[in-house]
Amino acid sequence: MAWQSVSFLTDAASAEPICDALIEAGALSASIEDADAGTPDEQPQFGEPGSVTTPGWAHSRVVVLLQPDDDVAALIGAAVAEVGLTALPEWTVERIEEQNWVQLTQSQFDPIRISERLWIVPSWHELPDPSAISLILDPGMAFGTGSHPTTRLCLEWLEREVKGGERMLDYGCGSGILAMAAAKLGASHVAGVDIDPQAVDAARANAERNAVVATFADSAEPVAGEYDLVVANILSNPLRVLAPAICAHVRSGGRLALSGILREQAEEIIGIYAQWLPMQVADTREDWVCLAGVKP
Repeated sequence: MAWQSVSFLTDAASAEPICDALIEAGALSASIEDADAGTPDEQPQFGEPGSVTTPGWAHSRVVVLLQPDDDVAALIGAAVAEVGLTALPEWTVERIEEQNWVQLTQSQFDPIRISERLWIVPSWHELPDPSAISLILDPGMAFGTGSHPTTRLCLEWLEREVKGGERMLDYGCGSGILAMAAAKLGASHVAGVDIDPQAVDAARANAERNAVVATFADSAEPVAGEYDLVVANILSNPLRVLAPAICAHVRSGGRLALSGILREQAEEIIGIYAQWLPMQVADTREDWVCLAGVKP
């Protein structure tokens, strides 16, 4: 069986309503892309939630997946009419052959070598180095598979700082990868907290799979106590807001690492945290930085 992948051009204002109308009409999926991607007119959209004031692209491409026998003209015509447009766009159709999608997805994820002794390994792979510390972690709904530069920066920081026996808090734990790494590196007590209950569920499942004892809670459950090591790999906006809460969990003489920070944001974040502890750039990767400091 082959599905139909249909694409056509529209403007930023119409793209999302058309996608919604297509889904309502029975499309399997609908997405929006920058029609100028790969050209000098490409318009990258970076930023955190709430910081992108003009989402969408002036030249948008809608890509919709349809059943093999769906009437393309009828579906697009109905969607266009639903949003108040009068002219049908020109479209192209590409056949998408049936595949083993699970196998195809898995083939895109290989083990990630963080260092000589630390690996991130999807569950369907053999351990590349049985003598190394391996975190078994599959791509899922929670952020943190080891591939993003900020996650790697935090993992490398933990590998340098965990000597054995530390209490560690992963603030914004996502998949739980940092807490699990700390435990396997020798921390004696690890905990994590996240605003997303699904992330907390994922972290608990990942810890069980890795035979790691860790405590994970969502933000509705207050985190108590001070820790030797605190890591917050989130984004600059929540790092600004949560600075007092994060720093309160670092014991005197304890260490804090922050990531999810772009180079141009580092100076501002350092200034905000200076009232609790001095921070400096510990490492960089691509356009991202890891800040670290010791609480007086």
